[in-house]
Amino acid sequence: MKRRQLLKYGLAATGGLVVLRRGGMARAALGACPIPSVQGPTLSGVDIAAFRYSRPLLIPPTMPRANGRHDHGSRFDDYEIAVQQFPQQVLPPEMDLPQTTVWGYGAFGRPETFSYPAFTIEARWRRPVRVKWINDLKDPATGNFLPHLLPVDPTLHWANPPGGVEFRDMRPTFVGECPGECPPEAYQGPVPIVTHLHGMARVEQESDGYPEAWYLPAATNIPEGYAETGTFYDYYRRTSPLGDLWEPGAAVFRYPNDQRATTLWYHDHALGLTRLNVYAGPAGFYLIRGGPDDLPPGVLPGSSPTRGDCHGSGTYEIPIVIQDRSFNADGSLFYPDTRGLPPELADLYVPCGPFPPIWVPEFFGDVMVVNGQAWPYVEVEQRRYRFRILNGSNSRFLILQMDNGLPFWQIGSDGGFLPAPVRRGSLVLAPAERADVIVDFSDVRAGAEIVLLNLGPDGPFTSGPQTPADPATTGQVMQLRVVPATSRDTSTPPHRLRLPRIEPLGAEDAVRRVSLNEEFSATAPEAGPLAVLLGTFRPPGSDTPLPLHWDDPITENPAVGSTEIWEIHNFTMDSHPIHLHEVQFEVVERQPFDLPPRPPEAGEEGFKDTVIAPPGEITRIKMRFDKPGRFVWHCHILEHEDNEMMRPYQIGRIPRDIPDR
Repeated sequence: MKRRQLLKYGLAATGGLVVLRRGGMARAALGACPIPSVQGPTLSGVDIAAFRYSRPLLIPPTMPRANGRHDHGSRFDDYEIAVQQFPQQVLPPEMDLPQTTVWGYGAFGRPETFSYPAFTIEARWRRPVRVKWINDLKDPATGNFLPHLLPVDPTLHWANPPGGVEFRDMRPTFVGECPGECPPEAYQGPVPIVTHLHGMARVEQESDGYPEAWYLPAATNIPEGYAETGTFYDYYRRTSPLGDLWEPGAAVFRYPNDQRATTLWYHDHALGLTRLNVYAGPAGFYLIRGGPDDLPPGVLPGSSPTRGDCHGSGTYEIPIVIQDRSFNADGSLFYPDTRGLPPELADLYVPCGPFPPIWVPEFFGDVMVVNGQAWPYVEVEQRRYRFRILNGSNSRFLILQMDNGLPFWQIGSDGGFLPAPVRRGSLVLAPAERADVIVDFSDVRAGAEIVLLNLGPDGPFTSGPQTPADPATTGQVMQLRVVPATSRDTSTPPHRLRLPRIEPLGAEDAVRRVSLNEEFSATAPEAGPLAVLLGTFRPPGSDTPLPLHWDDPITENPAVGSTEIWEIHNFTMDSHPIHLHEVQFEVVERQPFDLPPRPPEAGEEGFKDTVIAPPGEITRIKMRFDKPGRFVWHCHILEHEDNEMMRPYQIGRIPRDIPDR
């Protein structure tokens, strides 16, 4: 299997018995392992596509605040938001299949608010938001924990609750009689979560959603000896000014909302589990409005709804999250349950070899899901609309284009408004990137049906020519049906908009060189990467990359208040969306190795928190580090993030009492 032949799907799981031990796991040998056979989803995307555009787009309503905690005299907006498991109609009902079991956020105690994607948190500039994030992944009748919906690889460097307090947040040790030992089975225990508000700048470290600050649900049957919290959960509970409010199964975070008005989103960030937890459903929009970097009401089309609305209800600002998923014939989510190495390489799985048995390098589903529905449609009036678009996929890059050539007027990205509107024929969005756009349907005839296309590949994104997505399935995203306007459009035409001025960061205090790398097996490089890593250079100043793992010592330690340029050298074959917690940055330029640099792409002129780093190039970004604390930077291809392509970094002095890595 060549690197470029990454499987969309895994292989059948192997049998065996997992025996848990403190400090690791061992497997009792049960004889020869069965040779896996190729298996994918039992429901084809082509079959689902036969029913596409049969349901209206759902628009996420506003998340309600905690009961009794939203009086006008309070100093902040208070929420209690839980993650729960529930059924939802993701697939077209005409298929007569069971609803899909998903996870999602909702207002605790209000079952009608739980949704995939979650309701939108509406925040006001400089008015803090306080959220009690609750892990409620347990059976409401018994209080017992609910196992994961998807296969969890226990051989990665992950939260590892079975390791107990001493060995949590570690890569477990597996022992057995080799060769011939069967690889470990998927973990079936209680699920760790910790929520990260993606793009929130200048947040205290205790509220950032650090991957080792996870916690299990407060279930009645947590197995004896399991760690119920991550290493940094305990540390942050002691250091947080809100630590007294933390309790089993929950943590309380505070968001300052003192950055530019923009589109953020929240999702899980547990160590080694993010790809699976997010794929199961927990994610939602978080919008910051107001302040000097916003526009007055009425200038832009519409506003977000305060209640649940479908199409055609007078909502002219619509948040849209696009994701790819796959499904089984019973309506359930499909995700690979093995790495899928060919039989002749089966002995290379852990514990006899270095390959994680379940983790896959990337995942690409065959169904496009928009706001929690497979291939919906939306009615749009003959007027201007504001779409806040998020690529919420695990690995898939999107190239969005209207099939009638209607342009997007991009007015903002990850960090708020651009310096000026940009007319674009297509939008390239990596996982986690956002685009704030205006589309003008005023001159489109009533009755027209427009398809939002995806021209991105059904595989890893590179810098060269690529085959577009399957036009019968993932090449189409949703349909827009044009209807007559019901009222006069008083919003400003996009080409006449004057957007808020952007204050540049100024001169840098330091330049830091970092690297993107892949790790291969010396005995079977043709089997693809063992892991994908971040790193530096060896020695500093050389051109030799030094790949580093999650638990290697801190190498990025900017001073509080400093401004740095990071030069991201991509030594892999694919593009990676690189995300830094805690900061919004400027994209300075990109430079192919040994060639002149080029300026940022259209739509990158403002502030961002996620940037595409193409292969064989140096991507330069500039940022200021305002608050001290421990944060992370990582690739936002979630499969990469979960297997070593994430590193901690420290702003300011490293405290002596911080947990020892």
